[in-house]
Amino acid sequence: MKLSVLDLVSVVEGGTARAALDNSAAAARVAEECGYQRYWVAEHHGMEGLAGAATAVALAHIGQATSTIRIGSGGIMLPNHNPLVIAEQFGTLDALFPGRIDLGLGRAPGADQRIMRALHKDTNRAAEDFPQDVVELQLQFAGDPRVPLQAYPAKGARPQLWILGSSLFGAQLAAMLGLPYAFASHFAPDHLDAALKIYRERFQPSAALDAPYCAAAINVVAAESDEEGQLLASSMDQAFVALRTGTPGKLKPPVPGYRDTLPPSALAMLEHVRQVSACGSVATVRAGLAAFAERTGADEIIVAASIYDQQARLRSLRLTAEAARELAVA
Repeated sequence: MKLSVLDLVSVVEGGTARAALDNSAAAARVAEECGYQRYWVAEHHGMEGLAGAATAVALAHIGQATSTIRIGSGGIMLPNHNPLVIAEQFGTLDALFPGRIDLGLGRAPGADQRIMRALHKDTNRAAEDFPQDVVELQLQFAGDPRVPLQAYPAKGARPQLWILGSSLFGAQLAAMLGLPYAFASHFAPDHLDAALKIYRERFQPSAALDAPYCAAAINVVAAESDEEGQLLASSMDQAFVALRTGTPGKLKPPVPGYRDTLPPSALAMLEHVRQVSACGSVATVRAGLAAFAERTGADEIIVAASIYDQQARLRSLRLTAEAARELAVA
């Protein structure tokens, strides 16, 4: 089972952005030691609890802390940016860490309307232009003469482009362009099965990929016991509820029995968005990973989790890798 990591670069309550970035670098080192395939950082804006807004800069920090694991964006929200600038950033990363860079591209803005106004972007138009912008990035890295202004050092760089999605649109685009595809089922599970089906059925081979290759994300918190895993996961639960109720902030410490404190509407929302999860002991996580792999047939499983305590976070990465190894032997 191929495992990868999606990191939001969470800033914990009482912590700093610098500490969050250093913690992510340390987590990436552990992921590398444990044999994870890649370590991705997600772009978010205007949120004091997430330190990955300048995604390329965060990846440079993580790249310096590691040596072999692939690193990349999960993803860059392309409607927020000019493709020329993203080509320059990821061309630079490819020059620094050759053969290790992924450029995952998303169509959603990853921000509310206030951020869009601050970015001086027409979100509706930018989302409509997403397919053309993806193609422009491909042309920039290929050094295609049809590009009016060549981005340097993008020309000749070879980051692996991925299309990310939480709906059917991304699956259709990834299939049409012959690119690998990753589905954000860790927070948007509704269209998981349909999106993977469309991607595989409509895939067209390309210079980048001769057969469909897909990844799917799942929330995973591995601990010594089911009780500890559920307790650690309560920090992530609090973050989901805060985000959906318009009060996002820094990652809070675990709260015993947190779900019991929620009103029925909030609990139903949380259980819906967190339905693709495996939190608990190694045995519980192993069973959850096995069921998710059987359901999706994914070539790669991306594990996501926001854990307040750094040592518990590193232990979760190690125990999750252990669970995957046990599946391979079984």
